[in-house]
Amino acid sequence: MDDYRGRVPSTPSSPTNPPATDPQPLDAQPLDPPPATAPAPTPRPRAHDRDILRLAVPAFFALVAEPLFVLVDSAIVGRLGTPQLAGLGVAGAMLTTLVNLCVFLAYATTAAVARLLGAGDPRAAIRQGLDGVWLAALLGLALTVVGLVTAPWIVAAFGASDSAGPYAVTYLRIGSLGVPAMLIVLAATGVLRGLQDTRTPLLVAVLGFSANLLLNLGFVYGLHWGIAGSAWGTVIAQTGMAAVYLVTVVRGARRHGASLRPDLAGIRASAGAGAPLFVRTVSLRAILIGATVAATRMGDTSIATHQVAWQVWTFLAFALDALAIAAQAIVGRALGAGDATGARAATRRMLVWGVWTGALFAIVVVAARPLYIPLFTADPAVRHLLAGTLLAVAVLQPVAAAVFVLDGVLIGAGDGRYLALTMPLVLAAFGAALGTVLALGGGLIAMWWWAIGTFMLARVILLGHRVRADAWLVTGRR
Repeated sequence: MDDYRGRVPSTPSSPTNPPATDPQPLDAQPLDPPPATAPAPTPRPRAHDRDILRLAVPAFFALVAEPLFVLVDSAIVGRLGTPQLAGLGVAGAMLTTLVNLCVFLAYATTAAVARLLGAGDPRAAIRQGLDGVWLAALLGLALTVVGLVTAPWIVAAFGASDSAGPYAVTYLRIGSLGVPAMLIVLAATGVLRGLQDTRTPLLVAVLGFSANLLLNLGFVYGLHWGIAGSAWGTVIAQTGMAAVYLVTVVRGARRHGASLRPDLAGIRASAGAGAPLFVRTVSLRAILIGATVAATRMGDTSIATHQVAWQVWTFLAFALDALAIAAQAIVGRALGAGDATGARAATRRMLVWGVWTGALFAIVVVAARPLYIPLFTADPAVRHLLAGTLLAVAVLQPVAAAVFVLDGVLIGAGDGRYLALTMPLVLAAFGAALGTVLALGGGLIAMWWWAIGTFMLARVILLGHRVRADAWLVTGRR
């Protein structure tokens, strides 16, 4: 874990000479130019499959580990009482939203590092990654100050009750101290993903989850610190994860002679690359909020059903997001190596993987409904509505899979500007469909079929149109 090995292509790359599929360790020094060789053939699908699996499988388990932090906190705090659990719900929602909005730190860093790695310059790749880490640290410190000062007003804006409010303020203030660590983890994860390493983030996630569990149990029940103990346990676990990442990245930087000092120009460049992805993420969150508000107005049965359906959707999205992460790393590396043909071939292969995975999920979601619906609710009305809603969730899975892969491809290509510019069209399509459903008196099932369905179809059409063209195939260091 702390002796990181990245990968670089073992031969120079060009559109006719793609990067080798078994690259050298990152710490192989010096990087002497290899002797001239005949152009290597375009990798076969099986070679792409190995690359996809090597990156996507560890990424999936690391992604699944992330929400377990919230589940552990909820399970431990829930035994303290309802007001404490409600307070955690308010503060946790704020902190989770903040992390989701800052995910650009991981995505933009992955693309930039992978491109420079593909270009055969691991030193510049790590330097670029460090700029992203510095940006995360500075942004995290600013957000910590904001959280400490404005916690009471934020909690009041969420409408917390008088009994839950003080607990929410306590958790949010302590949790704000962990924001720099959370953002550093995002950026450093992007560094390692760009270096084609998803195993180290998996190991750190598992260790972080274990530490969070033990610390929460010790502080809450052993020391009787209450909800403050849960917050401190999570902050310490997050700080430990950030420390492991920093040690790993710093060792890689020293091994390749990359400067550790903050570079203002590099930090500004990282912020500029992340800005379009921030716009994209805000737009996606707006759609989620719009759907939740609409379901709330349909009544308690509808909002309860929607929350369960969305949790099922979110869990499935973790697996699909693993493919997107693989796409970011593979496409960024290929384009950095000048291998536009390989980038397009890998994209086609990942689309095949994604659509088949989505189809498999669709079958499981439908066939297993009698097994898992009773786990969520005993209300007959919710069960009945949920069974119908999950049909829409299932049918949309292949489309969602294509969207995730294409989104990852364009992020890996550094085409965030296109993603940001097309989101208003997606928002407009979703808004029109949702407005039509509500105007016609449609219920939750209609909202999922028409509004969520339109949202996903609009994205797959716009993303597919871009990928079919050549504008995103910008090769070299960029």
